[in-house]
Parts: sequence; structure tokens; C-alpha cells
Amino acid sequence: MATKKMSAEEKAVRDALAQLEKDAAVSDAAVARMNQPGTVPQTTARTPVSDPTTALGAMSARYAAEAADFAAGTGRYAQPLNPIYRPSTTPVGPTSPTGPTGPTLPTTTTGPTLTTEQYLAQRDARLEAESALQKRRSAYDLLLEQFNSYGLGSLVEGIKGLVQENVSPSEFAIRLRQTDAYQKRFAANKARIASGLRALSEGEYIALEDQYQNIMRNYGLPATYYTRGDMGRQEGFEKFLAGDVSPAELEDRISIAQKRVLNAPPEVTTALKQFYPDISTGDILAYTLDPSKGLQDIQRKVTAAEIGGAALGQGLGTSMQRAEELARFGVTGEAARQGFQTVAEIAPRGSQLASIYRQEPYGQAEVETEVFGLSGSAEAAKRRKKLTELEQASFSGQAGATGGALGRERAGSF
Repeated sequence: MATKKMSAEEKAVRDALAQLEKDAAVSDAAVARMNQPGTVPQTTARTPVSDPTTALGAMSARYAAEAADFAAGTGRYAQPLNPIYRPSTTPVGPTSPTGPTGPTLPTTTTGPTLTTEQYLAQRDARLEAESALQKRRSAYDLLLEQFNSYGLGSLVEGIKGLVQENVSPSEFAIRLRQTDAYQKRFAANKARIASGLRALSEGEYIALEDQYQNIMRNYGLPATYYTRGDMGRQEGFEKFLAGDVSPAELEDRISIAQKRVLNAPPEVTTALKQFYPDISTGDILAYTLDPSKGLQDIQRKVTAAEIGGAALGQGLGTSMQRAEELARFGVTGEAARQGFQTVAEIAPRGSQLASIYRQEPYGQAEVETEVFGLSGSAEAAKRRKKLTELEQASFSGQAGATGGALGRERAGSF
């Protein structure tokens, strides 16, 4: 069996012990000679080698202490953490009861000897691993705390296993956003990215949901529009989030539907149905809340319906094209109500005079052109004035007649 190579320190200690034994043997031999027959008996006892008052005894005590420190790993041979050096020993196991010639029991052996560099490397690796684990725990705790503030802590609990894996703390949020539960809760972000928009942070996403809900509550919309599902998800808002609808735009859409259609005079609803058959009273709110329908397009159609409703309110008719033309010229619903009142007063009489005096047709379209200031309004005004003059001239020429074409009571009413 190969023996371990003896170190220099071990050799020095063993040499010292051997020298002590040799010195003791010489002293004992000298005493024995002196006590042989024919010699003068030794009357004084030999000073023991272990007596520390003698030079030999002091040396013996010093070497004995050195040997004890070495064997026990104390003194200057002490190692403060782990032993990085162990003296070679010859393992000796207990013998069997049959005596030295009997078989010996299995012996134990010491582990591999570590150099100082190996020990320090192992220690640094252990400290580094403990530090990395602590950083992962801190990253997880911070993420959990953040999502708990949203009421969504259970989303983070699904990635708790990353703490025990060799995953960088900076990847925790990335891994979280890759989970099915997270993507379901923040589903609109996927649609936003597909549309070229940036993904909203969790805080931004939830803040918009809260603002949408407050607006709908303030306008008295049914709770079905903002019902919360699993993890607080509000599916009805996902189309707004995906379409980048701001709270202000959402409020405009609801206001248009409620104030300008649902709560408007019935003629507006009638005109809306006539002009745009795809919009019914029952789903006007859903139509205006659909982000795929541009807000400006909705406003244009509602304004046209208001104009058409104003005409219907005065017993007049109009087309979608005419109503949209008036809307493009800046005619509002209120302006249309005032304007069509004038049109209703002038158009019938003007048409009658044009027929009597064999003039070009003059009716609702011409009066609208002048009243609403459309293109050709100056020409329309001239034609009205001409009919007025013809009526006045005819009335003046038949003064006192009772059977005139227009009659005294109607003269000058145009």
C-alpha cells in the first residue's frame, strides 16, 4: 500500500522526537554502567528527561508541545475555517479478538487534501452562489409586491421556481410576461404590438381600465359593459386598449350616442335609420363604441342625421347626400333647426311664384343654398329677389282688384 509523502514540517517534528528518545537512551545506559559490580554505586537518582528545569527537559517539553499542536491542528498549525492540509497518517483499524494474526476490520480514510488556492476557490464559489440566490429572492419579492398592489399577485407565484434556477433576476419580468396567465390578463397588448403600437405597462393598462369604467358609470351605462372576469379582466375594454382609445375619446363616443341620438328628438333617429340602415337604434351605442368605426366618421353620420331630423321636424324631406353636404359646410344640428324653419316658410311661396311668373324652378334646394350659405348662394338670393319684385309689380298694377293672381292679403309675403 503506497504511503503518503512526509512533509518537511512533519519530518522535523519526528526527527526531534527521535532525538529525544536517543538522548534518553544514552542517559539510561550511563546510569546502568555506573551501577554494575565493581563500580561505585550511583547514590543520586538520574534527573528525568521530562524535568522542565533542565535544558534537556525544556527541550523535551517544547518538542512534545509542538508534536501535540501538529497532531491536533492547534497553535501555529491551526486552520481557521476548513483544514486545507492534513498530515499523512497510517490508518489503523481494530483487530479481531483472535489477536494480531487475525483479520483486521475495514479502516476509514481521510478525504482529498486541498491546497490553499483550492480552498479559497471553493469558498468564493459558495459565497457567490449564496449571493446570486439572494438576488433572485429579492427580484421575486419585488415583483410579487408590485403585482400584489394590482391585486394580481397570483400571476407572479407561477414563476416562483425561478428562484432556485440559475436564471438572472433581470429575466424574471420577461419570463412572467411569457406565461399564459399573464398574456390572457393583458391580452390587448398582443393586438397593440400587431398594430405597430407599443405594449402598455401593467400600471398603464390597469389605469386605463379604471378610467374607462368610471366614464361608463358616470354616463349610466349598464354594468355589462365593464364586468370583471378572472384576474380582474374586463374583456369589453380590450378593444379600446388595442385601438389606443383615450379616455377622452371614449367619453366623446358615449356622449354622441346618448345625447345626440338616444336622447335626441325622434326625427333624428328616423333620419339615422333612413341614411344609414346598418345602424339601428338598438345598437347605436355599440356602434359608436366600436373603435374600428372612426370617431370622425361617427360624428359625420350623427351630424347628418341631426340635419335630416331638423328637416323632418319642419315637414321637409332631405337626402343623406344633401345632409352630409350641409355638414361639410359646417352646418350643425342646431343651425339646421333654425335654418329649416326659414326654408319651410319661404320654399313653398317661392315655388308658387316661379310657376306663376314662368321663372326657373325655385324651391327648397335654392332656399337652402341661400339660407345655409352654400356654393351658389348669391345666385339663389338674386332669383328670390326677382320673384319678390315680380310679385310686388303685379300687386301694384292691379291695385283695388279683388281677383288678382296673388291676392291683397298675400302680396309681399315672400
